[in-house]
Order: sequence, then structure tokens, then C-alpha cells
Amino acid sequence: MEVLFNVVLPVFALVGAGWLTRTYGLLGDAAAFELNRFVVYLGMPALLFQVMATAKWADLHQPGFAAAFAFGSAVVFGCTAWLRRFQSSHLADASLDGLNSGYANVGFIGFPLCLAAFGPASLPLVTICAIITVSILFGIAVLMVEIALQPEGKLLSTVGKVGYSLLKNPMLLAPLLGVLYAAFAPPLPMGPNRFLTLLANAASPCALVSLGAFIAETKFEIQWPRLSSIVALKLVAQPLLTWIAATYMFDLNHESTAIAVVVAALPTGTGPYMLANLYSRDASITAGSVLVSTVVSMGTIALLVSVFTRHLS
Repeated sequence: MEVLFNVVLPVFALVGAGWLTRTYGLLGDAAAFELNRFVVYLGMPALLFQVMATAKWADLHQPGFAAAFAFGSAVVFGCTAWLRRFQSSHLADASLDGLNSGYANVGFIGFPLCLAAFGPASLPLVTICAIITVSILFGIAVLMVEIALQPEGKLLSTVGKVGYSLLKNPMLLAPLLGVLYAAFAPPLPMGPNRFLTLLANAASPCALVSLGAFIAETKFEIQWPRLSSIVALKLVAQPLLTWIAATYMFDLNHESTAIAVVVAALPTGTGPYMLANLYSRDASITAGSVLVSTVVSMGTIALLVSVFTRHLS
């Protein structure tokens, strides 16, 4: 219960605060959009750059950890997309469903949750998870959607288009610049480091409030039969597969396993919803995945964090 009240509930309370203030009109119509833009273009890049620029190479060189987390994400994404295609769904929609079940909300929930549960030492590992999720997994999904919607014979231009988009993604560019800075530049001076700290400290609460406002303004009808399988894959199958990979395939230590599994157990992020809207696909399933998985994960994450932190103490 202590973990629930001291670690998990404060994080989700910020989501609730965003939902309440948007529901009752204290935040305007553009609140979720503008807060999200602040997080994506200022707050989270500052956090990712600072983490990578001040981390030691040993903290970042974690091939086993990266492989264990990527394994859970890839298997769930691939199996979901294949199943939807087998059920005669359009490849674009099947790819979005795969993303719904494999895209953990690392940026909005993962950083503040792991910081509270496992401390600052967890942030380089969470950053690795963020890069895998928002660049590699998201990029694969974008590529599949583009292939599904492009005329035949344009595969090469589609790949180039996706690659260029990913290189412009601040969630990918910031940690890469941070690694380069750590390798070739002196330690961050006090002034710039303080500037980054102020932005980074604002990233997580703004992200959580933005998520709550986004949920409040999203209108849709929940399609339970299809949605329940996606939520089960996201909150049960992905962390279970990640735990199996971390424990039996890559022999990670307990703390690294805990971080990989907890991040894998995070609810669906808003990336798939933005992608569905961008390509004019039905976004109701994605919106439902974000809402239902976020609510249900309050219990599942509290349980996982409680189990793992008990063994760490």
C-alpha cells in the first residue's frame, strides 16, 4: 500500500488533475495539444539530452537490457498486427493495432514513475526504452502504414520519408546529441545545466496533465471485444514476455529486470492516436486503448512496483 500511495498514485493523480481541469473548463480546448507540444519539443528533449550528456558510457551500453525490452515490444506488436491481418483488417489498421498493444507510454509516465520508484539511476535505462519505443517501434509502424497506403512501386521513397521524419523527431535527436556531447565536449557548465534542469523538471508533470486533458476531450464509443485483447496484450503479455527475456534469455540483474518489466507494463501512449489521426484512420480503438489501459494500469503497475521494490530494499 505504501508504494501505491507514495509512488503510483501521485503520478496518476496528475493525469486525474488534467482530466478534471479539462472536463470542467479550467483548461481550454487547445490545452492538451499545447502541453503536448511543450513536452515533445522542449521538456522531454531537455530531459533526454541531460540524461545522456551526464551519463557514463557504462550506464548507456546495455545491450541485454535493450534486447529484453525490444523483444517484448516486437513480439506483441508483430503478433497483434499479424492477427489483425489474418482477420482481414487493412494493413494500416493492423499496424496501428500492433502499435496500440506494444507502444508503452514511456515519455509521459515512464520517466516520472521510474524516477519515483527506482531513483535517478534508472533514467538512462528508461531513456533506452524511450528510444526503442518512440523511434524504432514507431518508425516501423509508420513505415508499414505508409506501405499500406502508398501506390505500388514507391517503397524506396517511403523508406526515405520515414527515415527523414525520424531524424527530425526531437525524442530521438535529443538523446543522440546528448551522447555526442558526452563523448566530445566538456562537462555541462552550471548555467546551461540549470536551464536544462528547469525544463526537464517541468516535462513529466506537464506530460501527465496533458495526458489527462487528452483523455477528457476524446469522444468515442468503446469497442470492448477488440479493445480488451489489445489491453490484455499491452498490460499482461508485453511485461510477461519482457520478464522472460530479461530473466532467461539475457540474465539481467534484478534492478534492470524490474525497470524493463515496469516500463513494458505501462499503458498505451498517445503516439498511436496521433498516427491514426495523421493518416485519417479510425482512432476510436486507439483512444480507447489509451483510456482503458491507463485506468487499469494503476492497479497492475502498483502491483509490479510493489513486488520489485520489495526485493530491492
